Amino acid sequence: MMFTNWRIFAVNHQKTFGVHLNTMCYCKIKANLKRLKTQVPFRRNYSSPPGIIGSDVKSLHSIINPPVAKIRNIGIMAHIDAGKTTTTERILYYSGYTRSLGDVDDGDTVTDFMAQERERGITIQSAAVTLDWKGYRVNLIDTPGHVDFTLEVERCLRVLDGAVAVFDASAGVEAQTLTVWRQADKHKIPRICFLNKMDKTGASFNYAVESIKEKLKAKPLILQLPIGEARTFQGVVDVVNKEKLVWNSNSDDGKDFERKPLSEASDPELLKETIEARNSLIEQVADLDDEFADLVLGEFSENFDLVPAEKLQAAIHRVTLAQAAVPVLCGSALKNKGVQPLLDAVTTYLPSPEEREYSFLQWYKGDLCALAFKVLHDKQRGPLVFLRIYSGTLTPQLAIHNINRNCTERMSRLLLPFADQHVEIPSLTAGNIALTVGLKQTATGDTIVSSKSSALAAARRAGRGEGKHGKNSEAESLLLAGVEVPEPVFFCTIEPPSVAKQPDLDHALERLQREDPSLKVKLDPDSGQTVLCGMGELHIEIVHDRIKREYGLETYLGPLQVAYRETILNSVRATDTLDRVLGDKRHFVQAELEVRPAEEPCAVAMMDYADCVGEDLLQASREAIENAVHSACLQGPLLGSPVQDVVMTLHSLMVHPGTSTTMVTACISRCIQKALKKADKQVLEPLMSLEVTVSREYLSPVLADLAQRRGSIQEIQTRQDNRVVIGFVPLAEMMGYSTVLRTLTSGSATFALELSTYQAMSPQDQSTLLSQRSGLAHVL
Repeated sequence: MMFTNWRIFAVNHQKTFGVHLNTMCYCKIKANLKRLKTQVPFRRNYSSPPGIIGSDVKSLHSIINPPVAKIRNIGIMAHIDAGKTTTTERILYYSGYTRSLGDVDDGDTVTDFMAQERERGITIQSAAVTLDWKGYRVNLIDTPGHVDFTLEVERCLRVLDGAVAVFDASAGVEAQTLTVWRQADKHKIPRICFLNKMDKTGASFNYAVESIKEKLKAKPLILQLPIGEARTFQGVVDVVNKEKLVWNSNSDDGKDFERKPLSEASDPELLKETIEARNSLIEQVADLDDEFADLVLGEFSENFDLVPAEKLQAAIHRVTLAQAAVPVLCGSALKNKGVQPLLDAVTTYLPSPEEREYSFLQWYKGDLCALAFKVLHDKQRGPLVFLRIYSGTLTPQLAIHNINRNCTERMSRLLLPFADQHVEIPSLTAGNIALTVGLKQTATGDTIVSSKSSALAAARRAGRGEGKHGKNSEAESLLLAGVEVPEPVFFCTIEPPSVAKQPDLDHALERLQREDPSLKVKLDPDSGQTVLCGMGELHIEIVHDRIKREYGLETYLGPLQVAYRETILNSVRATDTLDRVLGDKRHFVQAELEVRPAEEPCAVAMMDYADCVGEDLLQASREAIENAVHSACLQGPLLGSPVQDVVMTLHSLMVHPGTSTTMVTACISRCIQKALKKADKQVLEPLMSLEVTVSREYLSPVLADLAQRRGSIQEIQTRQDNRVVIGFVPLAEMMGYSTVLRTLTSGSATFALELSTYQAMSPQDQSTLLSQRSGLAHVL
């Protein structure tokens, strides 16, 4: 009886507990939904039909996870000061995400949220913004235009499906425009062009279009014509729909504009010009798209005017996707004209994630696959990792596997990025860009999958598909291509205010390196000082400023040094023997090798093996030999700079049984250094390609100054009223050039520098440099 009562009590207790649990779950779900409902519309005015907010959870889910066809991952890229950030601000305002128009000059923009960006009026970090436009989800990334931050552009382009290239209509294609265009070509990114600053004095639509043709070797498809230029700019003509869009001059924010069809009665000249432009556009597209050509030749060969706008738009979309041509639009972001049609063009002509082909997706079979393309450090949340999801779904508290680091981590929260503010979400599907909290190990360029077993299964499929065998090839084929980090060209020492602050400085530099892979930190083996290596003066200045502001450390920078390289001019042989007894073991290695100049430039030294070196011995020692080559070439015999353009041949290698691989590395490394010391040595200095835009009256002093800096002028182009000087200058001569140029030209000239190559120094310059480095300059 007692047993029966106990069982009844247990069953009832279980029921009560079950009810309590269900109530808890229900309350939690209700609370979560409540939180979601209040969070999602907060700061956001979604362009969705009325009635979405409320009890309709499905609609709410569709806002958080829209269909893949409705997603656009785009970047805004351009030369510095072409108007990228202003365009982004207008896009945010018109899509209902900000209440006021931000201005770069006032320092109140959403995407330039760092103190350094607002002070200087430039973009340093790329910022991701999520917005909705007419039912489409747009993940927008504003990228820097300054050459020191080229890597920021590179790593963002890696995860985008399309891009908007912004041009200054008065300048056309500029130096950094070429760089970012080449980067977009490398990643095969479809793009559209926006000719900004049509209201600026000297703006010329035709000049800008011609420069796109000539300098970028692209085929522009003119989809809009400007109504007036410079001061008379009022609006644009939509060539596809034969409509004119005129903005209300009394409107402060550019939201009010009138769209009306062109008619013979009111605009005869404009209509004639538009019909000619439309017929020309139809012919261009028909040449590039067979499907559209068949349609035009079949049904509309007599009269191009009858070609429906929808058919023409679909064909332009296909041509843009194939990167056969680039649609061109125009406007003025600062004067709030032409931004809404640009957003329409982004959704109409740029591809959705499912329209881009990614060969690696077949191996994952719908499992999670994502790429970490950016890391930020937040004081409250810790590391924030930006992920582009290629397949599968991300949810908070999910354990993920990092293939690059071979580790498993758990993400705690999932956020939608909104520049420096973020909205928490319950899940995110393929095609989106997410922001995750809680990933401590992940760095830029890492490939993320759901688990180790998922990675192995995908590796097996990849191996079978490509006929590869062996672990290495399988693992390599799985890694999504990260970004190629360029070698730093500047370096300087950095010291904390006291020895006690050294750990804090190390911690700050470690975090900054995770955020910015182009920043390198190393320890000088002779002096024990920390050395900071960066992409330029501004880059190092920004890092120094961030350490001060974000980490509260008043650090001291040494003088800026140029990153030289070393090479050899002749072939030399060397032999080395290492014979040591450690404990009761004898370690014996004898090596003979030859170093010689490489025929083709190569940044990493190559090691060849003579036929007489045994295959078995090579198999056992190959890794040790490669480590020896790497360590020996880190510091050359002249300046202690890295050695490049060198090929080595190992002629003989004798290793005593039981000898450790460390001893093999040490012996071969010493042998290489011996050979390098014997050879005739040459210092290589970084040669920069330079573009100076200067008005005619200041051209002579600028050219005279460049001649003193060992510069070689390639050509002088004409750009409207200005002259563009293009040439090459050694980086060592360009220290503080921006200040000198401002002084020479009364602040009117601009310049762009980019690493071109490493070139051999003349014997005279080399001996001067060596005597300076050895402290003998003042004696001589």
